[in-house]
Amino acid sequence: MTRYRFTSAALSELKEATLYYEQTENGLGTVFLDEIDATIERILRFFHAWHPISARTRRCRTHRFPFGVLYQIRPDEILITAVMDLRRDPRRWRELL
Repeated sequence: MTRYRFTSAALSELKEATLYYEQTENGLGTVFLDEIDATIERILRFFHAWHPISARTRRCRTHRFPFGVLYQIRPDEILITAVMDLRRDPRRWRELL
């Protein structure tokens, strides 16, 4: 499977986190985006590899940042439902499951 798309909420989270890291240190936002891209590539290659966190949703953690990418496997695509800061209260994402 090679197609994926972000929900609008997940895209907003990605933009917010990228801006935060870029404001923290020049260039760190780009490093963060590269890490998210690498995580998505792992998901696309091995989409069943990560433990389900609900009946429809799985989470793949990034290696270098405290984030997880939540996604759902659809017949023709991977739907990314959240770019989750794992330091935040996990109850915030329960509605996405």
